[in-house]
Amino acid sequence: MKHFQLKYIAFLLLFISFSAIGFAQSTERKKLEQKRIALRKEISQISNLLASNKVKQQSVLTQVEDLDKRIRATENLIRVTNQEANLLTKEINTNLNKIDKLRKDLEKLKEDYAKMIKKSYKSKSNQSRIMFLFSSEDFLQAYKRLQYMKQYTEYRKEQGLEIQRQTQLLQQLNTDLVEQRKAKEELLSQNRITQSKLQQDKKQQQELVASIRKKAGNFEKELKQKQEEVSRIDREIDRLIREAIAAENKKKGSSSTSKFELTPEAKELAASFTSNKGKLPWPVKSGVVAMKFGTHPHPVVKSVKVKSDGVRIETNENESVRTVFKGKVFKIQAIKGANKAVFVIHGDYLSVYNNLSSINVEVGDELTTNQVIGKVGKSTATGRPTLSFLIYKNTQALNPAHWIYKM
Repeated sequence: MKHFQLKYIAFLLLFISFSAIGFAQSTERKKLEQKRIALRKEISQISNLLASNKVKQQSVLTQVEDLDKRIRATENLIRVTNQEANLLTKEINTNLNKIDKLRKDLEKLKEDYAKMIKKSYKSKSNQSRIMFLFSSEDFLQAYKRLQYMKQYTEYRKEQGLEIQRQTQLLQQLNTDLVEQRKAKEELLSQNRITQSKLQQDKKQQQELVASIRKKAGNFEKELKQKQEEVSRIDREIDRLIREAIAAENKKKGSSSTSKFELTPEAKELAASFTSNKGKLPWPVKSGVVAMKFGTHPHPVVKSVKVKSDGVRIETNENESVRTVFKGKVFKIQAIKGANKAVFVIHGDYLSVYNNLSSINVEVGDELTTNQVIGKVGKSTATGRPTLSFLIYKNTQALNPAHWIYKM
């Protein structure tokens, strides 16, 4: 019986080890699946924006930029799908190892159990339970023998049930294996279709890039003009923030133009904003980042540097703009070439929503997270509905992608 128990404990430990590996792989696969779904949604949004703008006059450069967005998102989708498929392969191999080990251990379990039953039967045939008890030297020994017979009977019953449970587990693992193989084949099939679409987009982009190279000088000039407009608007926002900080601090007897003087309540709000880094909601329900934060080469004309103090989000016409965190409307300002901007203060943080065609809040209004403050306007550069979104701590521009959930 002791030998049997040791075998069972070894089997149980091995099963727990396999289960832990399987759980970790399953958790990672769920994360990859969520990424894959998000990327498919992003590609769908880009495609919808492209379709909605087909009727409008687009420059070759704008078409290439659009394709570049979709190509980058598609390449990410292929990468994530491959990672998910590779993880499924690991899960399949893990299950195959589980099944192989489980079968061997189950056979051994049944073999040991059969020996135990055979031995028990022989013992029962050679000597009856009554004779076994009557042969005891005293009452205490008789009692112990009676308890032993009860325990032995229960043990046999438990081992029989354990064999049944392990048989069911083996059947479940086989079912899981079939489902995993099916899921992997579906992922590979999706990837083949995605690869085909990617090649089509790249071919179209290459043709457009070839036409751009013939007039590289003209396109460089166009891009530099666009960049100058973006930089002018960013400088204007920076100036407005410094003026607003100076005016606010003056009320409190401070001459600082670069840092808010905070009340205890404002400090608490700023701390709450900080603790939500990476978890803030998007300022629009759906959209695609058309220009990232910071300085980087243009995706097509590499000789031109693109710089932005925030992000530009292309979205749908008449899309509602929502606050990313609770706060107070600090300032509303019309900006030349960018419609209107709403500045919302969160302690010593500011979220700026620029290029709004209409606004339905006023200075001093207390706002909640996800509260609608207006509608997105069209970009003067592209003619598309585009929100310029910025986050500042005092006068320092921060990368919104670090603050907004999955930007």
